Amino acid sequence: MSSENLPQSPAQEPRKPRVAVVFGGRSSEHSISVVTAGAVLRAIDREKYDVLPIGITTDGRWALTADEPDRMAIADRTLPSVENLAESTDGGVVLSVDPGNREVVLSEPGSVPKALGEVDVVFPMLHGPYGEDGTLQGLLELSGVPYVGSGVLSSAVGQDKEYMKRVFVSFGLPVGPYEVIRPREWENDPSAARRKIVDFAGEHGWPLFVKPARGGSSMGITKVDDLSGLDEAIEEARRHDPKILVESLLRGREIECGVLEFEDGPRASVPAEIPPVTSHDFYDFEAKYIDSAAGLVPAPLTEEQTAEVRRLAVDAFDAASCEGLVRADFFLLDSGEFVINEINTMPGFTPISMYPRMWQETGVSYPELVDRLIQAALRRPTGLR
Repeated sequence: MSSENLPQSPAQEPRKPRVAVVFGGRSSEHSISVVTAGAVLRAIDREKYDVLPIGITTDGRWALTADEPDRMAIADRTLPSVENLAESTDGGVVLSVDPGNREVVLSEPGSVPKALGEVDVVFPMLHGPYGEDGTLQGLLELSGVPYVGSGVLSSAVGQDKEYMKRVFVSFGLPVGPYEVIRPREWENDPSAARRKIVDFAGEHGWPLFVKPARGGSSMGITKVDDLSGLDEAIEEARRHDPKILVESLLRGREIECGVLEFEDGPRASVPAEIPPVTSHDFYDFEAKYIDSAAGLVPAPLTEEQTAEVRRLAVDAFDAASCEGLVRADFFLLDSGEFVINEINTMPGFTPISMYPRMWQETGVSYPELVDRLIQAALRRPTGLR
């Protein structure tokens, strides 16, 4: 019998790539991560991708969560949490560290572990320590699972503002004056640490900003006008991170710029400007996420200034060996010079976040932005690259 007369099996449709959206986490930015993930879940093309939402509780448990983006938004000034979204309060989701096995398993007490299927790529929507700082990226490297965003080193550099600034200086990028107080300095001799900050203020002037060295979303930051508020500001920063950063006030305009990885390399978006927030002392957490402070997109800059800040944003992306995406934050000083304040390797994707707004204005819609990030991650291997 010829092969053409044999019964033919129906053609099997290729499996859609499976995206695990991981969010929440142990940092003080837990709720903002949930909000961000909700926006991303809403934007992912379900015709193109299968989606598996995985939340990490504030105590570090990985949980299978409901795929319900509407429950992940800020409602009546109340912040969401993974604890309220988890489908079970017991057990957890486990990702294999065997590079040959990308299967995710749900393990619950008294039950046989349940396979949830293989994951092709992880979209880690985590902000702050235990997620954005290279820790999750290291786990995914061990597991051999591709993921959106920067690798271990650049994620760690992007989280630690001290070493971020050191890297930028080594690449010739302009940064503002800063001082670091390490945990041992404050714990062993707070008087000496305090004198170090006062000497810094004597050189650069008051007010100062005291902030966690490895924080984000403007949490734990205090503007200090004189010595009387210093200790309280230090303790507030240390609630988020035992290492603190002290920065001088830079007088100028706050400018942001997004960087996105395309097939031919990173490109910068049109920049945005954060105007002075009259109802807040500075652009703090409440202004960003609760009161919806509006940024100007595009920023009212000259063509030369726009070209310069876009160039500096890509240079910062390259200096820290970033991948996928970055939001670079600058000050445009009264002197006309741009100074880079920091980069965010996983910037916010909330509906009011500046990163997607800048790319929307540049011609990349929110769904296309999410798709490009996933596709870039699928093209990139894990391991040394």
